[in-house]
Amino acid sequence: MKMSFLKIFSAGILLMTATQAKSQKTESQKPDNPAKCANIKEGKFLRANYPEAIWYMTVKDNVQTEYFNNGKDYIKSTLVFVDDCNYKAIVMEKSDKNDPAQIGDVFNNKIVATQDNLLKINMKIEGSQFDVVYVKVK
Repeated sequence: MKMSFLKIFSAGILLMTATQAKSQKTESQKPDNPAKCANIKEGKFLRANYPEAIWYMTVKDNVQTEYFNNGKDYIKSTLVFVDDCNYKAIVMEKSDKNDPAQIGDVFNNKIVATQDNLLKINMKIEGSQFDVVYVKVK
């Protein structure tokens, strides 16, 4: 029993290390200067290392729709641009009552870097913040 746990744990560490090395390699390429913030204003986006079935997002006419669960569930937000690289996403509608996002929640987003079809965004809501990387596919 202990041996199989050790093997799984070791494989997990190896996978994390390989993923980390890959992401560091990606970041060593030159980011756009200045950042191409307009890339967020329209298109279809995936998250780096997330299958499309788990999550994808579309943006059109200042409406952002995030799809989950093979597209069965969604969260729709209106986008309000403060300037080219800063915008608020205000949750307007959602299909999954159990999702922690609430109608009226405001996410403050800042595009901190872009590179080709990648956008790194810093999100803030109620004192917590985190970075996400979107891949623009359309």
